[in-house]
Amino acid sequence: MRTAVDEGLLAQLRAVYMFSELNDKQLRHVCDLGKVVDHGPGRTIVTEGQNALSFHLILDGEADVVVHGKVRRTLHPGDYFGEVAVIDGKPRSASVVAKTEVRAWAMTGSSFKNLLEDQPSVSHGVLLGLCSRLRELETLPIQLPS
Repeated sequence: MRTAVDEGLLAQLRAVYMFSELNDKQLRHVCDLGKVVDHGPGRTIVTEGQNALSFHLILDGEADVVVHGKVRRTLHPGDYFGEVAVIDGKPRSASVVAKTEVRAWAMTGSSFKNLLEDQPSVSHGVLLGLCSRLRELETLPIQLPS
């Protein structure tokens, strides 16, 4: 039997666009592939320019997204990062630094790739989630620089 914490994690994972099309069984499998990790304030969770090692979903706390030494935005519970880098394997486009105590669920890039290779139905669900996100982004108005 799953605990309430697990159910909360499942709900947060379902809100991630690339997992939004997965059924409960698939989502539980994804959940089991990751682990909860804690980061102290000031700790660099990922570093700009380095290879992607994992996807992170913030469960508690806040973290700053830093690009070329400048804070671009602050992440809060439910926010996530690293999904593009674990898919394409390219270096990280930003650093993420814990602003407070941060508790995050993390899944390694190798676990994610193995999941996609071993479970075609999960791969299909991830693709559908990515397509939904792309369609959503296509509807946003274009903002030209002033």
